[in-house]
Amino acid sequence: MCCSSLELCPDVTVTHWSSERARAGGQTDRQTERQAALLCVKEVQSARIESESGSMLSSGVRPPAFSTAVRSLQRRSGGGVRDFQEIPHTGSNGWINLLRFWKDGRFSLLHKHMENTFRRLGPIYRESLGSQSSVNIMLPMDIGELFRSEGLHPRRMTLQPWATHRETRRHSKGVFLKNGTEWRSDRLLLNKEVMVASAVRRFLPLLDDVARDFCHSLRQRVETEGDGERDQRSMTLDPSPDLFRFALEASCHVLYGERIGLFSSSPSEEAERFIWAVERMLATTPPLLYLPPRLLLALRAPLWTQHATAWDHIFSHGASLSHTHTHSHTLILTHTHTHTHSYSHIHKLTHKLELQDINTAVPLQFALFELARNPDVQERVRAQVLSSWEQASGDPQKALQGAPLLKGVVKETLRLYPVGITVQRYPVRDIVLQNYRVPAGTLVQVCLYPLGRSPEVFECPERFEPSRWAASGEGFRSLAFGFGSRQCVGRRIAENEMQLLLLHVSDADLILLKRPTDVLNLKPFLSYYIMDQCINIL
Repeated sequence: MCCSSLELCPDVTVTHWSSERARAGGQTDRQTERQAALLCVKEVQSARIESESGSMLSSGVRPPAFSTAVRSLQRRSGGGVRDFQEIPHTGSNGWINLLRFWKDGRFSLLHKHMENTFRRLGPIYRESLGSQSSVNIMLPMDIGELFRSEGLHPRRMTLQPWATHRETRRHSKGVFLKNGTEWRSDRLLLNKEVMVASAVRRFLPLLDDVARDFCHSLRQRVETEGDGERDQRSMTLDPSPDLFRFALEASCHVLYGERIGLFSSSPSEEAERFIWAVERMLATTPPLLYLPPRLLLALRAPLWTQHATAWDHIFSHGASLSHTHTHSHTLILTHTHTHTHSYSHIHKLTHKLELQDINTAVPLQFALFELARNPDVQERVRAQVLSSWEQASGDPQKALQGAPLLKGVVKETLRLYPVGITVQRYPVRDIVLQNYRVPAGTLVQVCLYPLGRSPEVFECPERFEPSRWAASGEGFRSLAFGFGSRQCVGRRIAENEMQLLLLHVSDADLILLKRPTDVLNLKPFLSYYIMDQCINIL
C-alpha cells in the first residue's frame, strides 16, 4: 500500500489563522487584522438548535427570574450584589484607550490582550474603545447566565461598517445584520434549508464529492510534481490557498448545485477575486469598528474605500452565481423558490452562507497542524476512520457517525484557535455576573480565546486532546459557532465540511508529519511524500 504524507506548520501567530496570499507589502499585518474580525462573519441559527452543551435554547424556554439569580449569587458571595460601576475596567476614556490600541498594535492581537486583561483584572472586566463599551466575560457560569437572558430576539453587536455599506449601496442588510421580527422570519426560513436533519442529508453527498476530489488532487500533485523516486515522492507547499479553494468549491456546490472548478490547474479569475475580496473586507473591518463609517465615507478615506470596494466584489460575485444557477436543483435555490421568495431575497440568504462557509479553511489548516504534531492522536483518528468506513459501506453520513473523534478534532481545534474572538449579546433584563449587576441592554462579550485556554475550564488546556469532548462535561465551553437562536447559520455545513475533509485525508493514506523546526508563528507548509506500507509505520 502506498500513501502520501503531509508536513504542516501554520502561518502566523495562534490568533490569526488565515490564508497567506502572495501580495506585496503588509501581508502579516493584514492577516492578523483579518482574523480579529472573522468571528463577526458568523451568522445566526434557528430558534430550536441543540447547544454544544447538550441543552436547548428555544423561544419556548423561559429564563429564570432575575431575582432568583440575584438570591443565588448572594448566597454564594455571602453579601449584596455590587454595582455595575465597580466592575474592574481598563480605563474609563474610550478614546484614549483607542489611541493606545492603535499605538501598541493591539488590533492584531486582540485575543492576547483579552487573555492578559483577564489575568490582571479577574474573570470579568469593562472596556471602552472609542464609542463602544462592553463587559467581557470568560467563565461558563457567567456565559450561561448571559444566554438565559437573551430573549426571543437575541441581539449581537452591529458591525456598523457592514451596515453602512449596505445602506449606501441600497442593499438589503440580510439576516446577519437584522434584528427583531424581521430577523426571525428570515432565520426560520434558513433553518429549514441548512439546519434540520433532512437538510443535512441533502447536502452531505455534495460536500463529500468535493472532499474526495480535494484529497485526490493532492495525491496527484505529489505524484506528478513531487521530488524523489516513484512511490516515494515528497512535496512541500503552502496549504492556505488550496484550503480556501476547497471551502469555496464546497459552499458553491451546496448552494448552487454545480462545481466551479477550483481544483483545476488554472482556477477561474473570478473565484480568485472573490477570495481576495473576502480577505480585504475582513482585514479592513477591525479598525473601522471603532470609527464613524459615514465620516470616513464623506472624507473618502482610503481605509473605507478599500472596505467598500471589497464588499462590492463580494456582492457582484454572489449576484453572478445566483443569476446563473437560479433554476438549478440545489439545496437553497430550489427549496426557497417553492416558498415564493423573490430572487433578491434568495440571493441575500445564499450570499451570506457562501461568505460564511469559506471560513472553514482556517480551522482546517490548524486541525491538520495539530494532527501532524500529535501522531498518537492522528493514529487514533485514522484507526477509527478506517473501521467506520468499513462498516459504513460507502455512506459518508454513517462513516461520520462511526468516527466521533472527527467531531472532537473539529471542536478541539476551534477551542484552541477560534475563528472569531467574541460572541456578543445584549441581555433583555438586568443580570448578575460575578456578583456585579449588569443592566439590561449592556453589550456583554464572551471572549473565546481566553475561555478555551483557561485551566479553570479545561484540564491541561494547552494539550490537543479531541477525546475530551466524548463526555458531556460542563456546558457553555464550546461556543465557536455561537449559541441558541443566533448561532452560526452555516454551522451544519461547516461542521460536516471539515469532518468530511479530515475523514478523507485519513482514509486516503495521507499521513501528516511535523518538522522539528515547525512552530506556530511561521508560514504554513504542507509536505507530502509517498512511501510503501505507510500504514504499518503508524
